[in-house]
Amino acid sequence: MPIPVLGILTLYMNERKHLEEKPVYQKMIIEGRKLGLDVFVFTPMDVSDSKQRIYALEYDTQKGVWGRRWRQFPDMIYDRCRIQRGYRFTQLLQFRKRYSHLLFLNRPLRNKWIIYEVLSEKSEFKKYLPETHLYHSLSDVQRMLKKNPVIYLKPINGTGGRGILRVERLKEPAHFYIQGRNQERKIITPQKIHSSRLGAVLNSWNMKDGYLVQEGIQVDLPNGRVHDYRMLVQKNEEGNWQLTGIAGRVGAPRSITSNLHGGGHAVSMNSMLDQWIEDEETRLRIQIQAEKLGIGVASFLEEKYGALCELALDLAINKKGDIYLLEVNPKPAREVFSQIGDPELYRQAIARPLEYAVWLYDQKELKKAGKPQ
Repeated sequence: MPIPVLGILTLYMNERKHLEEKPVYQKMIIEGRKLGLDVFVFTPMDVSDSKQRIYALEYDTQKGVWGRRWRQFPDMIYDRCRIQRGYRFTQLLQFRKRYSHLLFLNRPLRNKWIIYEVLSEKSEFKKYLPETHLYHSLSDVQRMLKKNPVIYLKPINGTGGRGILRVERLKEPAHFYIQGRNQERKIITPQKIHSSRLGAVLNSWNMKDGYLVQEGIQVDLPNGRVHDYRMLVQKNEEGNWQLTGIAGRVGAPRSITSNLHGGGHAVSMNSMLDQWIEDEETRLRIQIQAEKLGIGVASFLEEKYGALCELALDLAINKKGDIYLLEVNPKPAREVFSQIGDPELYRQAIARPLEYAVWLYDQKELKKAGKPQ
């Protein structure tokens, strides 16, 4: 039987053809070789439609160097492309459309607002969702601030904490405290403002591409830093959804988000929960509930939108032990597991999509041969 080939589809970050996750792809190529899987990396810019070939980026595990050569299209495609602005993302959309007949491990999800609406339809998920509305005008923010002391404004297509604002209603009448990160993930200077200026401040923030207004969950640690939890669920070597792991994330000083790219750091879930929740039974119940939620959401969204091989769910947990699902990320980073000092868990997070790819290829070959799967 020929060796199955997996192409990791990604996007260059700039004109110098920088790849954000190149070290991770290197690890995936090494792990793939152990599994009998030939893995290479490519972007839509590397595809020749006329030649029906790909100018693939390969890692030589013997020499420890990267190189390129022309390759045939792979048996399977693992789409790792995150939303960008500009022509590279347009090329990606064209590639997905032109080659939609190929076997993808995962298909794109919809934006945050559509995912929120879809999950809200099911009572088993709705109870985990913080109140969220699509931003239309200042009145949406004012209405939410009457009910909630803290709200977040998030871009519906944002990643990595970019463009997020936190608005807190102060005890001082008609005053608010605003914090956030710009589109380059940089922490903006916090402002205390009068309610009369709120509209002007929000109008200066570019919200034309769509924003959410979301209820803020109290997750400030005693030192003032925010924290949340990153849960990774993935398909395993038998094609079934499985919890790979959960890690706590603590934000940088003055940050309103916990993202590692924004200066946050990761800690084990157990040590984070021990600090946050005193009752041992509550901590155990949280972990069981979180796992059930993650696998349930992944299965449901796959039924709704087509093939998925992994999802990250960002969770907030309040002092009472209530779980809130903040975001669903179909293109998750897995560095949290490296940061918490669990090399085996990190290896699993990298290897599991590859194990699933081998299983998927075997199923395809059995079907082609007319054998029972």
